[in-house]
Amino acid sequence: MKFRCWLGLLLAVACTAAAARAVFVNSRSYQPVEDWADANGLRLAARHGEVLVLTNRTARLVLEKDSHQAEINGVNVVLSFPVAVDRGQFAVSQMDLSRTIGPLLFPARPTGRPVFTIALDPGHGGRDTGNHVGWHFEKTYTLALATELRDQLLAAGFRVILTRTKDNYVELPVRPDLANRANADLFVSLHFNATATAKSEVSGPETYCITPVGAASSNAQGEGANYGATTANLSERKSLLLAYQVQRSLVKNLGTKDRGVRRARYAVLRDAAMPAILIESGYMTHPVEGRKIFDAGYRKQIAAAILKGILNYQKLTASPSSSPAPAVATNKAANVRGASRSGTTNKNLP
Repeated sequence: MKFRCWLGLLLAVACTAAAARAVFVNSRSYQPVEDWADANGLRLAARHGEVLVLTNRTARLVLEKDSHQAEINGVNVVLSFPVAVDRGQFAVSQMDLSRTIGPLLFPARPTGRPVFTIALDPGHGGRDTGNHVGWHFEKTYTLALATELRDQLLAAGFRVILTRTKDNYVELPVRPDLANRANADLFVSLHFNATATAKSEVSGPETYCITPVGAASSNAQGEGANYGATTANLSERKSLLLAYQVQRSLVKNLGTKDRGVRRARYAVLRDAAMPAILIESGYMTHPVEGRKIFDAGYRKQIAAAILKGILNYQKLTASPSSSPAPAVATNKAANVRGASRSGTTNKNLP
């Protein structure tokens, strides 16, 4: 009986201590970063004013006060809520620790099947030109990139489907539906970015995956935190890992600025029943990067970087005991004819 009393007392003290370590910022639950780091094998490497660096033998996490962004092993990743400092201690929202930082620093053990079928979605098409610089239309270069990436994926042993194979418009809901009906293992939507201001300053890729339930999207026309769950949220963690690996590969292999892993509820992502990402592979409006995008040789480099990211993702998710993808794959291109003209053409809209 005495032992049980002491055990109950110890548990009560432990629970009280744990509760005391929780903090609330704007009515949202946060956790002191150093407490979380201690529990996960990270140590304080440096603190320079408003910047905190945590490391272990294989991982490095950089946080900055009031920032919506973290640097995870050298890659910028957008957070759902800003980093806070409470009574001199850095704190991060519980959602970001459990849904973003933790899954990327400590991926789950690989238990899934290998990636076999990949659905490529060349953005825009037909009446929807996408961004344009002079006579250069985004729809032309997304299809060119998709064709190059398809060829490289086929050579690597994957099966590939395309949501369009020519300059026609495919309704936004149809694109993930094609991937769902083909039982694709991954969905990759390809785009190029543009900006109306600071054209010589804004460059580099950014890669989007689905926004967590309860958080606002980080794209320009993003939805608020009250938006409900989507089909894509069922694959949220794997989509995040895929986006991270692809963004990391793009930045490393292209030598570009890192505009980060971001969150969005794009129509082409929301209804995907498999890990899904949308890649903005660079800025058409940048005087240097734009010229590269219009060059087939550079698009070949982009495709190679995306392929490497997918292969890295596969290593982290496919169980070693599962059957490998076949060495020779076939291409099944999906092309939708006579699509309804009633849908929106803006990838940023629901």
